[in-house]
Amino acid sequence: MTEPFSALDHALAAAVDEAFDAETRFLAELVKVPSDNPPGDCAPHAARAAELLEALGFTVERHPVPAGLARANGMVSATNLVIRQRFGGDRSGEGPVVALNAHGDVVPPGEGWSADPYGAEIRDGVMYGRGVAVSKSDFATYAFALKALTATGAPLRGTVELHLTYDEEAGGEIGPKWLLDQGISKPDYAVSASFAYSVVTAHNGCLHLEVRIDGKSAHAARPDTGFDALEAANGVLSALYAHRPELAERRSEVPGITHPSLTVGLIQGGINTNVVPDRVTFRLDRRMIPEENPAEVEAELRALIGTAAGAYPGIAVTVRRILLARPFTSVGDAPRLAALFARHAEAVLGVPVARTGIPLYTDARHYSEAGIPTVLYGAGPRDLLEANGHRADEKLVLEDLRKATLVVARVLAELLG
Repeated sequence: MTEPFSALDHALAAAVDEAFDAETRFLAELVKVPSDNPPGDCAPHAARAAELLEALGFTVERHPVPAGLARANGMVSATNLVIRQRFGGDRSGEGPVVALNAHGDVVPPGEGWSADPYGAEIRDGVMYGRGVAVSKSDFATYAFALKALTATGAPLRGTVELHLTYDEEAGGEIGPKWLLDQGISKPDYAVSASFAYSVVTAHNGCLHLEVRIDGKSAHAARPDTGFDALEAANGVLSALYAHRPELAERRSEVPGITHPSLTVGLIQGGINTNVVPDRVTFRLDRRMIPEENPAEVEAELRALIGTAAGAYPGIAVTVRRILLARPFTSVGDAPRLAALFARHAEAVLGVPVARTGIPLYTDARHYSEAGIPTVLYGAGPRDLLEANGHRADEKLVLEDLRKATLVVARVLAELLG
């Protein structure tokens, strides 16, 4: 049984509905500007987003990431955008600071689209385009939730911040983490972009390792005079794949998350068909459940790789960490925040809304690692796979955008009320 709507709830719904055509146009304009990462040249998208937000009446802070730092994180350019809306006049400092974070960088579109990936085409109430679900949609969700909140003139206290960042696909180190490390923001609560009806309270971590196996080249007619790096790599890969069944036995207690996984996603090496390979390099992706310790996971993999490579004479192995994204878990008052979102989402959507984990990793972890109670909530369908995120024909049902905007506005009203 859902709770009755209050007068403020009705006012928020009216404000969201009145601005919804503008919200749809706003999202379309964001989709039309490419922000693929890689290559990660995202400053132009930030410039366009800031322009659109200022046209809505917001004051937008632009925080360019130093060029060298962007390059060190595998990107060409990034500018973080921050909006701060204070409520309560001179008493605004008495209420909480709530940060809403979405990322504007997207994975490249790839093949197989039935629509222009940057066209923001609408068919039967559904918008198609790269980033329309992950997570340019929540630029719109959060901005127009805040716009609805101000339109009601409700007596609120506190501050709502929008953190619009551009490096989630590269790890988030120069986006949310940079904003927090630089002291640009010190929120009491954080909400990160999501892509389904559920309220996300935990997610997997991720470890990327690069493994380089060095041998000695030789003529293929005399392979005995060299040390075959590919043969050794085959042994190491076999050991890694044999490790998978063990990982499948490590079950998470978090609903929505099953067990750790391991994938080798990239491999290169060799000189020519008639030459014994002197070097093979591959990269692996190890997903960690919330219960796992990242340092122990990395040590386990390094030991497994070293032992397997040690069976081959003349072989040297080098392991380099490329990325470490720690698992996201609830901290502090996060359960209360999750309960607020679940209650308001059920009232708006009219269906049960779960509090769950997801097997992905997101920028939310940067807030929780800083001790900030955090959840993921935003526009999306009942199941994240329906959105085709990171796949061809990424899409968003526009009615889901409208409903998510109202949910976020209602939660902000309660937090600041």
